[in-house]
Amino acid sequence: MRAAAIIGLGISPDEVRPFQLGRGNPALGLPAAAAGLDAILIFGGDGTVHRHLPQLVRLGLPVLVVPCGSGNDFAHALNLPSVRHALAAWKRFSNGAGNVRQIDLGIIREMPGEGGSAAAPSHYFCCVGGVGLDGAIARIANRLPRWLRGHGGYALSLPPAVAMFQSQEMELRTREEADEQNSYALRSSRKMLLVAFANTPVYGGGMKIAPLAVMDDGQLDVCAIRDISRAKLSLLFPSVYFGKHLGIKEVEYFKTEALRLATAGPMDVYADGEYVCRTPVEVTVASRALTVITP
Repeated sequence: MRAAAIIGLGISPDEVRPFQLGRGNPALGLPAAAAGLDAILIFGGDGTVHRHLPQLVRLGLPVLVVPCGSGNDFAHALNLPSVRHALAAWKRFSNGAGNVRQIDLGIIREMPGEGGSAAAPSHYFCCVGGVGLDGAIARIANRLPRWLRGHGGYALSLPPAVAMFQSQEMELRTREEADEQNSYALRSSRKMLLVAFANTPVYGGGMKIAPLAVMDDGQLDVCAIRDISRAKLSLLFPSVYFGKHLGIKEVEYFKTEALRLATAGPMDVYADGEYVCRTPVEVTVASRALTVITP
């Protein structure tokens, strides 16, 4: 069994040692080609996974996520809540158990015109992308010390983000799989607090923004929150941690295989806690683009 190991920022190489079940296994560093390799191990969090998604898709190897980052929502979505669980999954895989799963990834593409260009690259994401308040929260959280980000950094960043953020005019268009013309129909155009498009149920350290999301259904789960008062917002966000926000009238939740999002002025788009680009954007699904090792 030969594997390569990717180590995220602030992660010690010592973390790899328990996974060395054979001599020289796994080797550090991401290879240029998949020849001779059986798997790739990622020691880090959502940001580390996010940054390497293009190479992981290109290599096409099974990927094991070892949750060592400040945010580990992707690992949690794969039922890998700890290093211990990841090690158990790795031992099963190394013994030929075949414990792998193919999952979808989201793709964010900058659109031509304002905020993008015809040659703009596409960006993969594994968990959740979004525009609006969650982007403001992510900007603040990313400036916190790494340890604090991993221990409630998203929740700590919420109050200052709410204090400064103003809802923006957003236009949301969707495309359904049955549409042979690949046209986008207007879904809504109003002031929005945020629009999140999800591949996994959780983000932001365990917030169940998309509790009905399934990682291999070929669809995005979209959660759009209309403009609401700060008082009501303070009640809404605690409910998101338990996935109980879907019954609130200002919350629109639906599934789609593609969407386009435009805003009155360019706004930051974040995914997996990382800055990606600015609006307008098109978001689609790369069906079963990534093979992951699971418990």
